[in-house]
Amino acid sequence: MADAHTDGWSGPAVLVVDGAEIAVHALLDARHEPVDGRLHWFGRLRLADAQERPDPATAGDVELRTGDGSARGRLGEVDLWGRYRITGIGRPPYRLD
Repeated sequence: MADAHTDGWSGPAVLVVDGAEIAVHALLDARHEPVDGRLHWFGRLRLADAQERPDPATAGDVELRTGDGSARGRLGEVDLWGRYRITGIGRPPYRLD
């Protein structure tokens, strides 16, 4: 079950890269961007298990699924703790209150 925090959503998710499903823990948030008038969602993904790591440079568009929905996004850089940056535009893969 996902847990709520004050700045978005956190919980288990599935990252789909080139048809392969990868279990992750997601920490996500969303903000309305006044410049373009759209909702931008973003966050960090930590792989749940030791598995083959996707390459952000070649992954292209990915899908992120949670218990509340799914959304298309793009993988970005990997931080010092091994977490992937993910960004998307439009409805996020979690329920907005």
